[in-house]
Amino acid sequence: MNGYITDKGISGRDIKSLRLRLKMSQTAFADLLNVSKKTVERWESSDTVIDGPVAVVAFLMRMYPDILDKIRLPEQEYPLRLIYKDGDMICAVIDVDEVKRLVKVTNYRYDCMDLPFGNNREPDYEEYEAFLESRCFPRTRHRVDIELAKIGIPFYDPLQIIEKTEGRMAEDGFNIEVVRL
Repeated sequence: MNGYITDKGISGRDIKSLRLRLKMSQTAFADLLNVSKKTVERWESSDTVIDGPVAVVAFLMRMYPDILDKIRLPEQEYPLRLIYKDGDMICAVIDVDEVKRLVKVTNYRYDCMDLPFGNNREPDYEEYEAFLESRCFPRTRHRVDIELAKIGIPFYDPLQIIEKTEGRMAEDGFNIEVVRL
């Protein structure tokens, strides 16, 4: 025993049963596990025990059936989406309707220090704008026009700056991916 209650392996029949219980195609299940569809096909047709990370992931999905709801990206409701990341790990998804001034945030981390709005789960549009500006160089910076010219922006617009710089700051590892419908 290695000190964990996770399964040491899983049968192909159990993998298929789990996938069907999740109502997922082999392709969708492969996407979830970051493997190829052929790998899922091979697992499901195998008569041997499959070990490794898939056994642990399957165990966690059986133990916590709502885990997929916690990690699934929400449908994009508004025309603008910002994906706030720490390196490659998604911390939050922010959907924005700039015309109607609506903001919806979905958080994926538990530590409020990793979230764009801290403990605030329902930021208003002004808080969203303040967040954008916090991920840019200050608008009061000496010779800000030179900095803007370097990145090819004619005037100070936090969203445009973030689109050019990915909202990266020297003091942390966070970045922002901007997606428009």
